[in-house]
Amino acid sequence: MLKLYFIRHGETAWNVQKRMQGRLDSALTEKGEIDARLLGERLNGTVFERIISSPSDRTIKTTNHVNKDGNTLIETDERLMEIDMGDWQGLRDDEIEKLYPEQFHAFWNDPAAYKSVGGESFFDVKKRLSEFLADLKRTTPRGNVLVVTHGVVIKVLYLLCRNAPIEELWNPPFIHGTSLTIIQVQDGEMEMLLEGCTEHCRYE
Repeated sequence: MLKLYFIRHGETAWNVQKRMQGRLDSALTEKGEIDARLLGERLNGTVFERIISSPSDRTIKTTNHVNKDGNTLIETDERLMEIDMGDWQGLRDDEIEKLYPEQFHAFWNDPAAYKSVGGESFFDVKKRLSEFLADLKRTTPRGNVLVVTHGVVIKVLYLLCRNAPIEELWNPPFIHGTSLTIIQVQDGEMEMLLEGCTEHCRYE
C-alpha cells in the first residue's frame, strides 16, 4: 500500500502581499518557516521511502525544514511546480483584476473557461499531475512518500481523487501554507484520509 503525504509550501512574502507567484518565487515568511518546522515535528517518526519536491525555492526550503534530519534524499520534479501564471506573475490580485477583468473573473469563478495570458490552464496542470501520479504508482507501489508542492496543484489533486470536474476546483477546503493532505493508494485507487490539515500550525 502506498501512502502519499502532500504538503503546500510555507507562507511566503508574496502570499501575504496577495501577489501571484506561479513560477516566480519569494522568500518564506517567519510564519512559513515556523510552520514548516512544526510540521516536521508532527511527522517525526514517519519513515519516508521518497521525498519529492517542486524545484521552486519556496518548496525546497519548506522541504528542508520538514526533513530537518536529512535522512532521505530530496528529489525534484517539475511536474509539481505551481501553475504557470504567465503575465500575471508578480502582480497583486487587485492589479490583475484591473488589467485583466474577464480572465480574473474566470480564474476564480469559472476555472474551466480560464485562459491564461502566456501561461497554463488548469487542464494543463491536471495533465502533468496525472502523469506524475501514474509514474509514482508504478515506481513506488508501497511505503510513505512526502510530496511538497503548491496550492493549485493540491486543489487539482483533490479533483483527481474525487473524479470531479475542473469546475469544482475552488470547492473547500482552502489549502493553507504547510497544510497536510494524506492519500492512500491501493489497487490503483486513491482514497483521501486527511484534507488540508493545519493542526500543527501555531497560528493562522
